Amino acid sequence: MATEAEPEQTEQSETAEEVVEPTRGDRIKAAFAEQRRNAVARTKDWLAGADLDHVDVVQAATDRRRRRQAERIAQQQRHVAQLHARLHVAKAQAEEDVKVGGLSSLAGQVAEAEARLETMQAEPVLPPTDREIASLQQTKKAGRAAALFGGGFASLPALGTAAEMTAHGQPIVLAALGTAAGYGWYLVSRPFVAGQPAPAPTMPVMPVQSLATPAQAAPTVDLSKSEPCLKPREFDAPPPPALTVEELESALRAIGEVRGDEKIQILAVPQRDADGNTTVVFDLPPRTTVAELKKKLPKLAGALGRDVSMVDIEKAGTEVRTSLWMTDKDAFADTRPSPLLRRPVQLDAWKDGVPVAWNKRGITVRLAINNQSFVIAGRSRSGKGVGASNLVVGTGFDPRINVRLVAGKNNGEWDPYAKTGVASTYFKPNPERLLALLKALLADKDRREADLGALGKSKLVTPVIEQVGGLELLVIDELATYTRPGKPLREEILEALIELSAVGLSSGIFMVLITQYPEADVIPQALAMNCGARWAMAVENATQSNAILGGGQASAGRDASKFDPPRPGFGWLVNTSAGVTDLARSYDLDEDERGEITMLLEKAAKIRQAAGRLAGQWDDPIEKHLLNATGLSSAAGGPKRDGVPGRPAINRTPEQRMQMDALRGCLIAMNDLGRDVAQCGEMAEIIGGGMTEDRLGELLRAAGAGTTVKIQIPGLPNRVNGYRRAPIAEALSFLEGH
Repeated sequence: MATEAEPEQTEQSETAEEVVEPTRGDRIKAAFAEQRRNAVARTKDWLAGADLDHVDVVQAATDRRRRRQAERIAQQQRHVAQLHARLHVAKAQAEEDVKVGGLSSLAGQVAEAEARLETMQAEPVLPPTDREIASLQQTKKAGRAAALFGGGFASLPALGTAAEMTAHGQPIVLAALGTAAGYGWYLVSRPFVAGQPAPAPTMPVMPVQSLATPAQAAPTVDLSKSEPCLKPREFDAPPPPALTVEELESALRAIGEVRGDEKIQILAVPQRDADGNTTVVFDLPPRTTVAELKKKLPKLAGALGRDVSMVDIEKAGTEVRTSLWMTDKDAFADTRPSPLLRRPVQLDAWKDGVPVAWNKRGITVRLAINNQSFVIAGRSRSGKGVGASNLVVGTGFDPRINVRLVAGKNNGEWDPYAKTGVASTYFKPNPERLLALLKALLADKDRREADLGALGKSKLVTPVIEQVGGLELLVIDELATYTRPGKPLREEILEALIELSAVGLSSGIFMVLITQYPEADVIPQALAMNCGARWAMAVENATQSNAILGGGQASAGRDASKFDPPRPGFGWLVNTSAGVTDLARSYDLDEDERGEITMLLEKAAKIRQAAGRLAGQWDDPIEKHLLNATGLSSAAGGPKRDGVPGRPAINRTPEQRMQMDALRGCLIAMNDLGRDVAQCGEMAEIIGGGMTEDRLGELLRAAGAGTTVKIQIPGLPNRVNGYRRAPIAEALSFLEGH
């Protein structure tokens, strides 16, 4: 029995040796070793930037771009303020009869600086490039390394947001440097999985019951008598995006731009601004391009539950990189006043352009009077006249532009340009005079080219604009009045228009052609192709739309017959100077009810007068050519500034003025006598002022009224010598230039 018991005791002793419990110190060492491994792994992961979310980095890069743009705008605002101060001082000195040089030049600098500021303020913040994103990631990693190994915390704010510093920054750095205690060590030493995000620190909440002693029950709370609860902390959280990635991809699949297993790559997540506009940047599958997607813009808008005016697409670099903009409101639903009504300042139409409209993003569209002629077309009441007025009124604010207006109707639509002296040339329907004007411009083109050659230039550039006589802008309203089949001199006028459109741009001669009949018979292709800027407002069919915008544009989605609803001044605008084709609506300018065009032209006239460029202030070679060719002047709309050419008063001799006074006096005398015939003696007596019968007869004969004829005066038995009303009225009309 004793022999069997001994082995049993031996086995028990061996088992006791195998299950020896580790000491408390051993457990602490093992736990600390594990925590240290977790801390080292988590710190390495943090230094490598594994926790940096790509979307957050893109947003940070976008914010950096936004700050830089704000800084540039602020700098330009300071520059504008400085120029205003200099201009104020210069004007004050001029009022005190102190000779000040370059006052008009300084005013031009102010206008140019203000226009540049307006352009900068309207510029959207473009998404960051791949290079900027990669650079920012490296900057963040380098900043973390500097903070950790340098032991300095001054660079910590550069590491990211406050949440990032709390969750990934300070506790890790503090713990790694051996200066953290308690909770900081817990954050970095807890079990680690590669790529695991580090949550923001939150203190554990103890249950209320656990704080009560066994002899005490947890107190009950009477909610009806309790104090009001503390409100949750408020913060400026961004509104939810108007577009999710899933919705975008679903819409692209619906229109066939994403197929099968294809995916889009989001580069800048949908962000919604304070105005409710959403922008997202993404790469399309390599099978398609941004250009192909643009053709399907109406379908994409429908798939996104929007009108085409609420969605915009731009190429953001490569052929597949797309910047999509979307809004919840139709930008064209309401009218907008012209920016010139708020700031009627001198413009540089050659460099900065003229504000004429706004696009779907609400950004001002400017048309430059530089290297392009213009076609503005649309059916009756489509608003083409308002669009044209925005362009022509704006050119009035650049004194270097000589505005030549040819009306297509006999109403007073364009009269304000003549009455204010802004129009260098203005006349109402007159095919013969239009042909003479075109020939004058072609002759002036030759003169300009010779001047450019003498200056060593092959084309017009900014420094020599004034040296060659400024810029010529020919505006023809209702072009069909002159170019529809069967119109007088149609072939000659079209031939001259085509030649001028082809060769005039390089010497600074531009055209604005306005019509409600956008047909090949009215605007032949040879003429339309030389007009780079085209504005197609509502038309009847796709054929008319293509006649304005170019062949095939309707099938590419740009069809001016599809506007629903059509709005005045709204249409497809091809702006070659900016390299874009977009929907745009012209600013609202009203003359009949609000007199806005006259008000703006009066301000433009003051700018031109200061520069010595009002009609009549300078030697105009075009009007001189017309006067020599026709004997009549249309400078500023003719003698009465109503669009009717006549003999300029400056060309009448003192003798002719006396003849006109005599003719007017005879007509007044006949009115007083109550008859259409009168003797020289009785008319001279009524005229008075020392006028004699013989002198009056001399003046009437010299004026072209002829000699006396036999007339019958009521109450006299026989006929006597005298004048009839008609020859006198005709002579006066001739001298007045009618």
